[in-house]
Amino acid sequence: MKQAIPSILRNRIFQHVLFWVAHLVFYATLYGSFQENYRQTFFEELLYLPVRIIFTYFTLYYLLPRFLLTGKYGEFALWFLGSSFLAGTLQRYFSYNYYYPIYYPQALADPFFYFPKIVKMFVMIYPVTFTATAIKLLKYWYTNQKAQQVLKEEKLQAELKFLKTQIHPHFLFNTLNNLYALTLKKSERAPDMVLKLSELINYMLYECTSDEVPLAKEIKFIRNYIDIEKMRYGDKLDVDIRITGEVNDRTIAPLILLPFVENCFKHGASEELSQSWVKVSVDAQEHVILIKVENNKTNGNGHTRKEGIGIQNVKRRLDLLYPEQYELKIMNGEETFLVVLTITQHTSA
Repeated sequence: MKQAIPSILRNRIFQHVLFWVAHLVFYATLYGSFQENYRQTFFEELLYLPVRIIFTYFTLYYLLPRFLLTGKYGEFALWFLGSSFLAGTLQRYFSYNYYYPIYYPQALADPFFYFPKIVKMFVMIYPVTFTATAIKLLKYWYTNQKAQQVLKEEKLQAELKFLKTQIHPHFLFNTLNNLYALTLKKSERAPDMVLKLSELINYMLYECTSDEVPLAKEIKFIRNYIDIEKMRYGDKLDVDIRITGEVNDRTIAPLILLPFVENCFKHGASEELSQSWVKVSVDAQEHVILIKVENNKTNGNGHTRKEGIGIQNVKRRLDLLYPEQYELKIMNGEETFLVVLTITQHTSA
């Protein structure tokens, strides 16, 4: 029984019937209170109700969508005034033949087509018509805003998915190149790299489907990636990873760190440095995640270094996922390249 009541209230026909009953009772009570004659005013309002209903629905379902909402304001005004005059004439007919003979016989002295009386009749329709029109326009605006929001969210999700598809092939291409180099050398580390690579692919395919992932898993992913790079460069590469704060209680957008770490090797260790180093630090505080990624490079390389697709994608993803909630600093120095990413967010429950 309790579930049936809300269901009835959501019924469109019931809502319309309720609106007209409320209109009838309100005006019959309001005008009846002036002369303490509720029976007379109820009869009058009931007599005019059919014309008001027809005129209101004609406005809502014909004039509104056909002219007003399509920008044809001149045609709307002409149709509205014409139909108003017709509705006023119909109300004048009911008054002249059914209401006046009972309650105001003296009013029959005026001719039926008395223009001031007809104007008065159709002006009396406007309050209820304007009220219904305002409700209809408000509903139309709300529905349109909701549809626009859905389209915006769908576009956002589509763009995020597109950016992820760009990240995956880009990353896999570089990693497979590393694996190919090891197989050419017949390195014993190749099987370990294949295992690490399978873990990375598993993470990207099955654990990166949501907007955010546990920060601890993202860090583990980065560690696996760095292990692969260390297999390639061996002793010429020194990596320092520092994790502080409550990483187990925090979440972050998946694959956000990868482009920055990847660039450390692309523009650091791969630049024929005799000794290269990479530093990665993640500090997870109550409302802030501070990430620093730094690497050394050859002198002068920073002046010609261009921003790759990975950095461009991660910037776009940050704009979409953390609007006005992040700060990204990229410092391209003479001998080092430093990225500092600050993400402000609430701790996950």
